Amino acid sequence: MRMRPTLSWTPTEDLLPGTTSLAPVADALSAGGVLVLSGAGISTESGIPDYRGEGGSLSRHTPMTYQEFTADALARRRYWARSHLGWRTFGRARPNAGHGAVAAFGRHGLLAGVITQNVDGLHQSAGSEGVVELHGSLERVVCLSCGAFSPRRELARRLEEANAGFEPVAAGINPDGDADLTDEQVGDFQVVPCDVCGGTLKPDVVFFGEAVPPQRVERCRELVRQAASLLVLGSSLTVMSGLRFVRQAAQAGKPVLIVNRDPTRGDRHAVTRVALPLGAALTTVAGRLDIPDDLVDGQVAG
Repeated sequence: MRMRPTLSWTPTEDLLPGTTSLAPVADALSAGGVLVLSGAGISTESGIPDYRGEGGSLSRHTPMTYQEFTADALARRRYWARSHLGWRTFGRARPNAGHGAVAAFGRHGLLAGVITQNVDGLHQSAGSEGVVELHGSLERVVCLSCGAFSPRRELARRLEEANAGFEPVAAGINPDGDADLTDEQVGDFQVVPCDVCGGTLKPDVVFFGEAVPPQRVERCRELVRQAASLLVLGSSLTVMSGLRFVRQAAQAGKPVLIVNRDPTRGDRHAVTRVALPLGAALTTVAGRLDIPDDLVDGQVAG
């Protein structure tokens, strides 16, 4: 029986009401030293749904857990069939205005860094540099036996060769790149092994139930220590991997600002939560900071 990961969160206290005032965000950025922590919500305008917002994928989809992936060959077949199809959609996604604004803030020297919980690479495609990918990246694959890394595009080529004619129509795509397919659509999809040792391949992403590498966590903690404030963009902060940095900033007396349309698990630690669409909100802030429109362009490649 598949165990559903604990991914929901129910408020147990009165939370900070959302506002439409962007003044605190603009003020924090104009002061500089802002550390951005982004979640799936920043990529929804690029056509990648989030987990928990309106129409979020958790309403129809249980993400793969590390325990299931490593223990069950049939689960791995389902995962790779769905991920192989979803990878094509991810490859067509382009940065949106929110990603473009974050990149522009960085080019203007307003940021202390960018941490993202996303695995889509869109911050980098928009031109952000030095992004810490908290949950890894779908661009890479790792062998669980020998530890060898390889490009996802190479695995995609091998899977295409092993599964000629595999062209199902997915019901949807999820933030982890996993497409919604039925078992019938998965069929007898063939998984390929590591071409170095023959071991099991896994995307270089942190699955639910898997720990973020300690050195990556420490890198993020150091960024929080160096930052003047923390700006959370499009994350519900339901899971501890991101919430711990909000708690760290708040405990250090550093302002936490959140832009997210729905309440988050970090609201009690924030000085404000702006309940506006991210692309429009960040573009407006960039305008207030006199950043030219041509630099806030989600289609810019770094």
